[in-house]
Amino acid sequence: MSRLTKTLRGLGSLLRNPWLLNTVLAADDEAWRAKALRHASRWLVGADGLPVVPLISLLPTTGETIRPFAFRDGGSLPTDLALLRALVRQAPDKRYFEIGTWRGESAANVAEIASEVYTLNLSGAELRALGLAERYIELHGFFSRPLPNVHHLEGNSATYDMAQLGKFGVVFIDGDHRYEAVRTDTRRVFAHLAGTETVVVWHDASRQPGQPRWEVLAGILDGLPDAASGQLVQVGNTLCAVYFPTPRPTQQPEPWADPTPWFEVTVKAAT
Repeated sequence: MSRLTKTLRGLGSLLRNPWLLNTVLAADDEAWRAKALRHASRWLVGADGLPVVPLISLLPTTGETIRPFAFRDGGSLPTDLALLRALVRQAPDKRYFEIGTWRGESAANVAEIASEVYTLNLSGAELRALGLAERYIELHGFFSRPLPNVHHLEGNSATYDMAQLGKFGVVFIDGDHRYEAVRTDTRRVFAHLAGTETVVVWHDASRQPGQPRWEVLAGILDGLPDAASGQLVQVGNTLCAVYFPTPRPTQQPEPWADPTPWFEVTVKAAT
């Protein structure tokens, strides 16, 4: 039987029995998990993911106010943005760089605290070449473009000349979440943007808080340089993995732990 025939038969089976897709995805996830677990001895990754740093241990005692927040698809969780604000607040130079701009929510949230914000995204022409809708392209940087300390860079993170930008206190990787792209972004960030005190954050390293996204974790782990001597963790109540240059107290991941601590959230429309 030819490969094409096998492929067509497989697609036919999925169309007749859509539930089979869950089996395919589960098998794929297990393959990425196995790839990530090859790093278990060095980075302490286990069957339930990375060691956990509680979010509450990183926030200021007064908490963090998230603004702006659109409650729209494709964005970060409020806790993800609270984490970024808290990390920039603690960074010595408060310079912040991110891959992936989208509506500019993350850049706008940290701009209130950061000395400088750089956000890198594909250009409008590159997005059009991918067949993306014009309105989708127009929305990029909606919140961040008016802000004077936010620099909007255009280019592909796999090829952009990052070396010209210097080192940053916090780097947020939130671009293409496929394995090869995550691995490449990780390698390039550590080669050009990360200094001895840089904290690196990866978004969507979890599908939901406490549920690892193994393809992303495999890309992170395979992309980290051999010279990296810090600590790789997931942050509780967020979708983020974080590299800290100096160790933080951690907990073992517990998918069915009691939902503590819990958080107080106030929602109001901006005027």
